[in-house]
Amino acid sequence: MCGIVGEIRFDQNPADSTALDRMNAAHSGRGPDGAGLWQQGPLGFGHRRLKIMDLSPRAQQPMLDPELGLGIVFNGAIYNHPELRAELQQHGYRFFSSGDTEVLLKAYHAWGADFVQRLHGMFAFALWERDSGRVLLGRDRLGIKPIYYSRNNHWLRFSSTLPALLCGGDIDTDIDPVALHHYLSFHAVVPAPHTILKGVRKLPPGHLMRIDPDGRHEQWRYWELSYEPRGEEHRLDFAGWQSQTLSALRTAVARRLVSDEPVGALLSGGVDSSLIVGLMCEAGVGNLRTYSIGFEDVGQEAGNEFQYSDIIAQHYATQHEKIFIDSRRLLPELPNAIRAMAEPMVSHDCVAFYLLSEAVSKHSKVVQSGQGADEVFGGYHWYPPLLDSRDPLNDYRRLFCDRDHGEYLQTVNPRFHGPDHSGRFVTEHFAQAGAVAGVDKALRLDTTVMLVDDPVKRVDNMTMAWGLEARVPFLDHELVELAARIPARHKVTGEGKYVLKEAARQVIPAEVIDRPKGYFPVPALKYLRGDFLAYVQNALNSPRARERELFNQEYIALLSQNPEAHITPLRGSKLWQLGLLELWLQTHGL
Repeated sequence: MCGIVGEIRFDQNPADSTALDRMNAAHSGRGPDGAGLWQQGPLGFGHRRLKIMDLSPRAQQPMLDPELGLGIVFNGAIYNHPELRAELQQHGYRFFSSGDTEVLLKAYHAWGADFVQRLHGMFAFALWERDSGRVLLGRDRLGIKPIYYSRNNHWLRFSSTLPALLCGGDIDTDIDPVALHHYLSFHAVVPAPHTILKGVRKLPPGHLMRIDPDGRHEQWRYWELSYEPRGEEHRLDFAGWQSQTLSALRTAVARRLVSDEPVGALLSGGVDSSLIVGLMCEAGVGNLRTYSIGFEDVGQEAGNEFQYSDIIAQHYATQHEKIFIDSRRLLPELPNAIRAMAEPMVSHDCVAFYLLSEAVSKHSKVVQSGQGADEVFGGYHWYPPLLDSRDPLNDYRRLFCDRDHGEYLQTVNPRFHGPDHSGRFVTEHFAQAGAVAGVDKALRLDTTVMLVDDPVKRVDNMTMAWGLEARVPFLDHELVELAARIPARHKVTGEGKYVLKEAARQVIPAEVIDRPKGYFPVPALKYLRGDFLAYVQNALNSPRARERELFNQEYIALLSQNPEAHITPLRGSKLWQLGLLELWLQTHGL
C-alpha cells in the first residue's frame, strides 16, 4: 500500500524529475517507510512505500527487472501472490524478493495485459517496457486503489491522488461543469473519468490504459458485473444462497490476512464489521486488535455505537480500543481531513475515518474494514421501494439524489447552467445490459460507481493519510460477483442485507444482527450549529468564494437561515455540501 506518480513524455524531452519529486513528496503520508524515483529519457516514475509485504529493501520501488526489461510502481495488495509466484516458478521465473510487486512484473511478462484477470486484490500500477517504451496503467475491478491523470500534447502524468498532480504544475484547474452537476446532484459522487477539475481525469475501475511513446493511447475494460444467475444457480433456494454467501465471505476474509504485519479490524458495531471480526477470529487470528470511534450526541442523534462494538469485542476477547472524539477537537481537525481528500467528499464520516485512522496507525499498519456491504448486499433504504416499482429510474433518483435539476440551477451561478448531466448519466447506466430488474440496475450503479467514489475513496484517503492500509473483504470481486447473482428479494427484504444477516447468525451474536440499523455518525456536520456553522459560512462568504462565483449567493443565504431545514434525502446537510467544496478548493490553493 503506497503512493505512485509518473510522467510519460511524447516530445522527446526527458521526464521532469523536479516535478516528479514534488508529486512524490505529496504522498509522504501514504508511504512513510521509503521513497524512490527513477527517470530515464522520456519516462519517470516515483513511489512512496508503506511496508506490508516483504519488509526488506529488496521490495523497494520503482522496481526494475533488467532480465525481463520491465519496471513497475504499484499501490495495493495482491492476496494471491504466493500462489501466482509458485505457478510462475514452475514456468522458470526466478525471484529476488518475497512480496507481491515482483509477482506483477513476472505475471505481465508471462501472460501479457490479461494477467490482471488472475489477480485477487486491490491495485493501481504503472508497468513499463524498457525496449518499446510502452506504459500500462491498471486499476482494480472495484476501484479500491485510485489513478488520477492529466495530459497535454507533451506529456501524461499520473498519481494516486489529485493534489499530488497539482504539485507537478501545468494543470487546467477550471471547474468541470459535468463534475459539478454530479457533485451537487448525485450525492457528491463524481463518476470516472471526470473529476471536479477540467484538467484531471481518473482511470475507471476495472480498466487498463496503454500509452505509446508517441502519445497514442488505448483504454479498455477488463471486468464487468452481471446480475444474471449462472447455470444451476437458478435452482438455489434461500438456504443455498445463504451458504454460498458465508463461504465466499470466509474466503474473502482469509485472503486479506496475507501480510508480513499483524492485521487488525475496524469495528463499528454494525453487522458488517462484526461479521468480519468473527470470521477473522474463526480463521485463527490471535490477539486481534479492534478499533471503534464515537462522537458527542447532538439533540436526539447518538454520536456513537459503542454498546454494540463492546458486545463483539467482549465476545471474541479482542484487544479493543474505543476512541471518543470531543467536538472541541473535531472542528480544529476538519481542515486536515479536508486536506487529505483527493477529491471533495461530502460524507460526514470522512473526518471520523481520518481521526480513527490516526489513532489506529499508532498500533496497526493494516486493518480489515466492512465498507461495501450495503451496496453489494442491498442494505440501503432506497432499495426495497424499487423491488416492485413501475418507474425504478425516477424512483431511484427521487430517493437517492440530493437535488433535482431545477434546484441545481437554483444552486449554481448561471455560468454553470446547462443540461441535466446526472440525470442523463443515471438513465444511460440503467439502460445498460446485464441487469433486468430496476432494483438490480440500482444495485449495479451503486456498486460500480457510487461505492467507488464515495465510501471506498473515503476509506482509502483517510486511512492512507496516516500510513494505514485498509482491506475490504466485501469488495472481493468473487464475492461481489456472487452477490450480484443472488435474487434481489433475498437481499433487500426487511431492512436489507437479509441473506447476509441470516448467514451471519452462524458466526456472531444475534443481538448485533437484530439491532436497529445505524451508520457512522458525526452529528455535528449534519446539524450545523455554532462554530461549525460559522466555519462553513465564513468559507462561503469569503472573498475567494465570491471571486470564484460558483454558487448563487441567494441560495447560500436561504440555506444559512435554517441549515437543519435543508437536509438531503440521504440525511446530509445541503449547506455543508456547498461549504465542503469551497473549503476543499481553498485548501488546495485553487
